[in-house]
Amino acid sequence: MAYKAESITVQMNAGQRASALNHITVLRTMMYGDCSNELKRFIADMRNKRDQQAEQNGRALSAIFFLANISKERHGVDFSELTSDEVTALIGAMNHLKAVVSLFPKNLTLPN
Repeated sequence: MAYKAESITVQMNAGQRASALNHITVLRTMMYGDCSNELKRFIADMRNKRDQQAEQNGRALSAIFFLANISKERHGVDFSELTSDEVTALIGAMNHLKAVVSLFPKNLTLPN
């Protein structure tokens, strides 16, 4: 008897998804080391003034820093100036956003 993907999936709420993503992050760190280069690239991309959505990207990045409980005065610092606790909090905030976004409605429409 073949199993269908739908029959072996488990429903998880946002908190469970975030916890699972944080656990996977720990495992990836053990296997592959840190992801600082990817984080540097992400922050640089979000701060790119030439992007058409630069203002929205800046607001999104500020929201991630806010969610990570990093003080507003530190939102503009270079990645290399972030403490290890701030980087850990930043990754946790990003994992939380990933978990929440995965629960967004699939077919959004604009109101009339």
